Formats: sequence, structure tokens, C-alpha cells
Amino acid sequence: MVDIILLTLLLALIQIVLLPLLLRANNFAYLLSNRDGPYEPTAVLARVQRAAGNLQESLPAFLVMAVIALVQNLDLTLVASVWLALRAAYFASYALGFIGIRTLIWMGALVCLIIMALALAGLVAV
Repeated sequence: MVDIILLTLLLALIQIVLLPLLLRANNFAYLLSNRDGPYEPTAVLARVQRAAGNLQESLPAFLVMAVIALVQNLDLTLVASVWLALRAAYFASYALGFIGIRTLIWMGALVCLIIMALALAGLVAV
């Protein structure tokens, strides 16, 4: 489970910091400035930023449940792995502008979080 947590944090680093930085690289002067003025993002950068915001909403819940599972010696590795794969797929589908499939992927990731919560509560076996 520790490896899943670390991979999740790597996904967050890529999605929240590195990729937006790379997508702004064409405006190096802005990156080095105080950023007092507005920056008009490209359509792809705007989608990447929205996907990052979405990850930031579910990441705390995932991390808390993953750590609780570690403390309780509850093996949620499979569900956590599926959640991570779905989050990576969600990010890719959002960045590339896929509409319908993106929502289905998001719903799958949400179901994974619900299963993790139910397993931690002892209501389902995984």
C-alpha cells in the first residue's frame, strides 16, 4: 500500500505542479515574474488545471483511508490501485478533452473511495 500512496503523490506532483509548469514554459517571463497580472491559459492548460483541482478534492480522502488501512493492517491495495489507475485515466481524458468517458472514469474512482470507506468500517470484505 505504501507504493500506491507514493505513486499517488507522484501523480499529484505531475498533475498539479509539473505539467502546468511545462504548459506555461512558452511564457518564461511570466514564470519568473511576481505574477501580479492575469495569465490567460490555453484550453489544454485550463483543462489540466481543472483536472488538478478535481484531484485535490479527492486526494485527502484517499490518503487518509490509505493510511488508516495501513495502520489497521487492512489490505486495500487492489482497490487503491484501481483508484489510482482511474485517476490517471481521468487526468488523461480530461487533458485530451474526452467528455463522456471522463465522467464514467470519475464515477469509477468515486466507487473505489466508497468501497475503501465501507471496508474500513467493516461493512464489506475486500
